[in-house]
Amino acid sequence: MLDVALSAEEPWPDQDWDAVATRAARAAIGLTPHGELLTSDAAVEISVRLTADDEVHQLNKQYRHKDKPTNVLSFPMVQSDLLETVTLNSDDGEVLLGDIVLAHGVCAREAAARGIALETHATHLIVHGTLHLLGYDHIDDGDADKMEAIEVDALASLGIADPYLIDED
Repeated sequence: MLDVALSAEEPWPDQDWDAVATRAARAAIGLTPHGELLTSDAAVEISVRLTADDEVHQLNKQYRHKDKPTNVLSFPMVQSDLLETVTLNSDDGEVLLGDIVLAHGVCAREAAARGIALETHATHLIVHGTLHLLGYDHIDDGDADKMEAIEVDALASLGIADPYLIDED
């Protein structure tokens, strides 16, 4: 069973971000070999934090040594190759996959530049962040193609157009 623990603070607008984050995470997980996490007896948790650029800037500087805010950061708590073992052998029946943090200002500027709603862009970034929690990455082209394909399919299942086509326009 998947539980998305969400915290949203200003300047994020009032909205049902819990539903947005849950839909995005479920869509991403469901299209991976880890899809069984959605129906597992274990309580599988993802933490999503919607915050300001300043906080993401500090986290990015501290953990990635990049002195600027970014749209999304992901902090996996379980190595992807151990995910099934940890889920099945969890002492308390709970598994924290990790944390996803989105920066409002960066996300809002990117959404405006693409002519899409903030909710749409945030959905994409939560899908993207969830895949990082599952061990997906985009460091090399082959891995990037696999990750992008899952993102596109997950977003399509939510009625959202391919964000990479939008980027190319």
